[in-house]
Amino acid sequence: MNIYTRNGDRGTTSLMNGISVSKSDDRIELVGTIDELNSFIGLAKVLADSSLKESLAHIQRNLMQIMAGVADPRNMDYRFSADETKALEEEIDRIENSFPRIKDFVLYGGCELSARLDVARSVTRRAERRFRKVEQNYGADAKAVQYINRLSDYLYMCARYADYRVENEKVDGIQDKVVRNILKDM
Repeated sequence: MNIYTRNGDRGTTSLMNGISVSKSDDRIELVGTIDELNSFIGLAKVLADSSLKESLAHIQRNLMQIMAGVADPRNMDYRFSADETKALEEEIDRIENSFPRIKDFVLYGGCELSARLDVARSVTRRAERRFRKVEQNYGADAKAVQYINRLSDYLYMCARYADYRVENEKVDGIQDKVVRNILKDM
């Protein structure tokens, strides 16, 4: 079977349930935005430590399930679990309590990992807006919508923690250099 169907040449595509829709359909826009989000999470994952990498991979699998649920909303196998949102909330709380977070406006790009996570976060916000439109016009899995909302908070916290770690590594590096210079002069 070929990867191409030629249906897209006419401006249409099919949902997983076989229904043919315009490529400008709100559901296709949402699935495309979540796919873009998944790609940006993959881009951040490249720089992540093993724990964050594992968490981001789990999120990517969740996003694939959410896309499937949008493309085939009647299939109960794709219904999203509130447990996933609860797990994200617990992780957000854990991260937030692990460092003194700055509560002011943040200038993004403190380090490459945080910059990539912030791009993923902003695409998550767009996905949430598109989800609300799909919800209004076609209905949507409320638990999946909630998860997307929490995901942007999670990515924000991960980005701020990445900035914090890089800043502390700079400070520790400077302190180490000062100590080495002092010891050298003794």
